[in-house]
Amino acid sequence: MYALTVRDHVMIAHSFNSETFGPAQRLHGATYVIDVEFRRAELDADNLVVDIGAASERLKAVLEPLGYRNLDELPEFAGENTTTEFLARHIFDRMAGAVAAGELGEGAKELASMKVTLHESHIAWASYEGML
Repeated sequence: MYALTVRDHVMIAHSFNSETFGPAQRLHGATYVIDVEFRRAELDADNLVVDIGAASERLKAVLEPLGYRNLDELPEFAGENTTTEFLARHIFDRMAGAVAAGELGEGAKELASMKVTLHESHIAWASYEGML
């Protein structure tokens, strides 16, 4: 299986609604480093997994609505604990939609799977992966 990963980052603010989170129930900030790994069994006609430029641009566009925002105030996250795990799935779904829509090039429609990892710090991260 071939793989290619692109990386970006986003700065957000949020809080959590459960005693499980202790002091993180209060509003706090996070800077996530996000890796999106694209996988396929065979390279495309140009010997690519996916176009790096197109993948990087689409990731930046997916992250833009989240950047420098309080996620608690975004209607799409109303009532949700926007954990690292939850956000990994959210970004996965947006990137998968871009693949299906051809926004990463026609060759990207042959991708087998994708993995989105959010690095919350140098000691903690979470991922979501699935088939495309």
